Amino acid sequence: MTRKKVKLAYISNDSARKATFKKRKKGLLKKVSELSTLCGIDACAIIFSPYDSQPEVWPSPLGVQRVLSQFKKVPEMEQSKKMVNQDSFLRQRIAKANEQLKKQRKDNREKEITQVMFQSLTGKALLNLNMMDLNDLGWLIEQNLKEICKRMETLTKGTSTHNSSNYGVVKNNGEASQQQVDKSSGFDQMSMEAMQKQQWLLDLMNPQEHMGFGGEELMYPFGESSHSTLWSNPFYP
Repeated sequence: MTRKKVKLAYISNDSARKATFKKRKKGLLKKVSELSTLCGIDACAIIFSPYDSQPEVWPSPLGVQRVLSQFKKVPEMEQSKKMVNQDSFLRQRIAKANEQLKKQRKDNREKEITQVMFQSLTGKALLNLNMMDLNDLGWLIEQNLKEICKRMETLTKGTSTHNSSNYGVVKNNGEASQQQVDKSSGFDQMSMEAMQKQQWLLDLMNPQEHMGFGGEELMYPFGESSHSTLWSNPFYP
């Protein structure tokens, strides 16, 4: 049976709060003892509560004084270097959550615009896109064009190197003749396909020919057609 998740809030019931205090105090002191034993470090605990007249200390008053004296010898800047109060801790958690949310929104936006770009291959019009959507779509198409150009350059260099290496000298009746062995048809075909994709992307970016004419209206892959202003513009500067 899995343990029920505890809600981190003040326990209003007095008896339940007292029982929880005793249980958690025992567990805390046990963890401090294990930490000191397993890692060979000096540790202490001081617990004040309204249920006890005297504070409870671990391991002993002398042990607590020894640890505190060692702590006071540390420079003041080092003492408070990793200390946080509840307010600063919550601020750090909120900032981290906001960064994660921003990253997730950017990923979702990129997937959304990518799906819009691929849906346009089926002939759907770009009627429901606002200026921000078009800017993001243009940015994404530009990145794909750059990637295609890089691959074309790589394939072109590979084809040139392959062709130059396939020239051999064949001797026949004492006379040397130069013969070219053409084995680069695969590279040429890949280059032609890359050029066709580049031309299609260039045509897609021409608003006079492709925006708002022919095909079905392009719907958003996520949510409604009218784009929410909640989205930031994570691609276009």
